[in-house]
Amino acid sequence: MDLKTKELVNKGVMLPLMEEFYTIQGEGNHTGTAAYFIRVGGCDVGCHWCDVKESWDANLHPPTHADIIVENANKYAKTIVITGGEPLMWDMQYLTSSLQNKGLQTHIETSGAYPLSGQWNWICLSPKKTKLPLEGIYPEAHELKMIIHNQNDFLFAEEEAAKVSAKCTLYLQPEWSKKEKMTPLIVDYVMKNPQWKISLQTHKYLNIP
Repeated sequence: MDLKTKELVNKGVMLPLMEEFYTIQGEGNHTGTAAYFIRVGGCDVGCHWCDVKESWDANLHPPTHADIIVENANKYAKTIVITGGEPLMWDMQYLTSSLQNKGLQTHIETSGAYPLSGQWNWICLSPKKTKLPLEGIYPEAHELKMIIHNQNDFLFAEEEAAKVSAKCTLYLQPEWSKKEKMTPLIVDYVMKNPQWKISLQTHKYLNIP
């Protein structure tokens, strides 16, 4: 990467774009909504069950000018979901302000492990034990999505829920490879603790990206 490109990446004017695609949001509060996904490369959180590990190495994904990403997104839905990888490894201000200037809704899916940047209509915070969120993101989160891989994750979910604001919707989502085992436990837990809701990866059930 040449010096000029590196400078633009550092400013968030260019981003290591892994992929972008138009689909249906499959998880959380906006399940069933048509959305344009922008997947940014780079992540050091290291979830062992991550289904996009190819996103981890930012060097594998070519720096792409944010103006091109915005132009592509504007052809499709009004809801734009920025995900990764961990998108907050990069400065999101230029991209999100450009999207919002087009009248688009900006959503992010993040572990919260890096400082919050950008302008957001919806923040989905999904904390991971391997690299905990920074304190500043908890009051900003609209949605807390806790992945349940084993029984100990219920305790972790409650610990994280205690840190978010009252406006934040709480979701428990079974980790896909453990869904047969964990889904019944989640159903039982939510019935006993109705402040929580269930999130499912419906896009996988529907066999769409």
